[in-house]
Amino acid sequence: MDEQSEIPQQLEEEVKQDSQSFIPKTSSVAAEAKQSKLAKIKEFISECRRVLRITKKPNREEFKTIVKISGIGIIIIGVIGFLVHFLKEILF
Repeated sequence: MDEQSEIPQQLEEEVKQDSQSFIPKTSSVAAEAKQSKLAKIKEFISECRRVLRITKKPNREEFKTIVKISGIGIIIIGVIGFLVHFLKEILF
């Protein structure tokens, strides 16, 4: 019976040691996560700068084409939405 009481004490000591060694690891993990977020932010900013350097202002013809395509898309989506609403009103 004495041996059985020693086992829980040993387990308790191991748990204490593990929990004490675990505390510094979490702070280093938090620091790594913070550095990772900072690196992601820096990468995002550099990507934005690259995109802004590559892009150019569209000329008049490109702008007209973009407006026409966008307008056609909006009209198509509106017609589909109207038809769905109309069918819903008729059926229900």
